[in-house]
Amino acid sequence: MINIHDLKSGDTVITNYGGAEKKGTILQVDHYGNKVLVSTGDDNEYWYDLDNLVTIHLTPATLLDLQFHKDEAASTKGGGTLYVRGPFSVRWFEEGHKPLLQLHYRDETRSLNDPITLNELQNHYHAMTNFHLE
Repeated sequence: MINIHDLKSGDTVITNYGGAEKKGTILQVDHYGNKVLVSTGDDNEYWYDLDNLVTIHLTPATLLDLQFHKDEAASTKGGGTLYVRGPFSVRWFEEGHKPLLQLHYRDETRSLNDPITLNELQNHYHAMTNFHLE
């Protein structure tokens, strides 16, 4: 289950209503009612309980969907694969390597030992750049 404190406006999640799953963007978080207002892109905005939200696991394909590009020149077998979007980069190491991910923006580097979700990457990106990742 998703922790409500990990969700912020602009984060991307999957909604589940009546067995139908749709990708959506969080518009508002109600911490007291434990509900989240999500827009699914087709002018539908609904409040969802946390039980009806699913996170999107971060994968290299997800990074490519977010318009990161793979930097072949900076990617090495032992040094991980580098994905770049402007001045922000994600270095993805092989499973079992510590750290698993390194997020880098200008003079700040964050090393993450565990897999993260798309909304967690969006929150790191926003905290490091002051811009939202869509």
